[in-house]
Amino acid sequence: MKDDTRPPLPEAAPPRDGTPSTDTRGAAPPPTSPSPTAPGTGITVVGIGADGWPGVPERLRRTVLDADVVLGGRRHLAMLPGRPGQRREAWPSPLREGLPSLLASLGGASAVALASGDPLVSGVGTTLVELLGADAVRVEPSVSSVALARARMGWPAERCAVVGLVGRDPRLLLRELAPGHRVLVLSSDGDTPAAVAALLAGAGYGASRMTVLGDLGSDSESRLETTADGWLGTAPPGRVPALHVLALELAGPSGYGLAPGLPDDAFEHDGQLTKRDLRASALARLAPSPGRHLWDVGAGAGSVGVEWMRTHPTCAATAVEADAERAARISRNAGRLGVPGLRVVTGRAPDALEGLPEPDAVFLGGGATRPGVLDTCLRALRPGGRLVVHGVTLETEHLLADAYRRHGGELTRVAVETTAPVGTFTGWTPARTVTQWFLTVSS
Repeated sequence: MKDDTRPPLPEAAPPRDGTPSTDTRGAAPPPTSPSPTAPGTGITVVGIGADGWPGVPERLRRTVLDADVVLGGRRHLAMLPGRPGQRREAWPSPLREGLPSLLASLGGASAVALASGDPLVSGVGTTLVELLGADAVRVEPSVSSVALARARMGWPAERCAVVGLVGRDPRLLLRELAPGHRVLVLSSDGDTPAAVAALLAGAGYGASRMTVLGDLGSDSESRLETTADGWLGTAPPGRVPALHVLALELAGPSGYGLAPGLPDDAFEHDGQLTKRDLRASALARLAPSPGRHLWDVGAGAGSVGVEWMRTHPTCAATAVEADAERAARISRNAGRLGVPGLRVVTGRAPDALEGLPEPDAVFLGGGATRPGVLDTCLRALRPGGRLVVHGVTLETEHLLADAYRRHGGELTRVAVETTAPVGTFTGWTPARTVTQWFLTVSS
């Protein structure tokens, strides 16, 4: 229910056509330091509710009308009364790419940006803070659509998730699937409920309850209720307002948890897969945490990068894979498991690592003996960064033993055996032993 045209969040930065990305260069770096393009007097972001301009407090109305420049979506700008000499600019599209030049054009002018509800809830306020820094952005929120939706549903804040689908891939919802889980979806437009219904039904969650809360806070507030299966029936449940929040009460089979160690058959693969127990061991050492970025080098099926991103919505990963068919398979795995924003780079390390966003952790699952790969991964990590390397050959084991002598860390050999039929009996079948080197980079 957002009017603001905004970019995807970092933990899911898919291309704008909604498909997982497969490219040859990698993702744009996350924002680091504030841009020097902030107007001299800073920028004030004013949240506007569904009641529009009349609902804006008098103090903030004066702020808006006294500004030299007002930025906003076309719907919000159209609400404003006339004010001679005031410059009004609609958000550029795409927003993230166009904002720096727009902000630079402000010079020292006083500027106000208009946003929906709470600008820091999946809104343009978040983007402006990332670009300009918190000190240059003053946020004046209205009641958010999320707060209004929780109030209408009677859902405590701590007992429901919020997923923004404004300009983002609906498959992000697949990460949330769990029986009894409640999710508020910030919809992109009136077509979002149908897309969500199809997604849920396809995942075995057709019995999930869907409630469309339209035009929250306005005189025309509306409510539509049905199930995902019902939505896909012969008759639509009713007209869907363009501005709405979709409330989901999920009902379906117990699915995958968010803890690392998904079953191997959760992934499409050709045998090049970090197996479940070794994957869980590697991720325990890589220690994913909010906002962190992983390089999954020699990614195979992409299982480590996918599981890294599943641990938290703001985790990001770049999978580097030389084989184009496997790279495409990584994208499919990411989409099916609810992390369509995983970035896939088709290329061979170390050359393919050049220009990638700086990692907080690196998993090197294949190709460690290729000249320059291990050293490049080590140089890319800042102090405190984590590296896990797996090897199954004598050559790789020799390389890792030498790295252990030079850098320290942990060197472990992991042997896993699983049961299998032996005639009419049951016996143990060993997998290939894996040597694992783990290092936390020191200063």
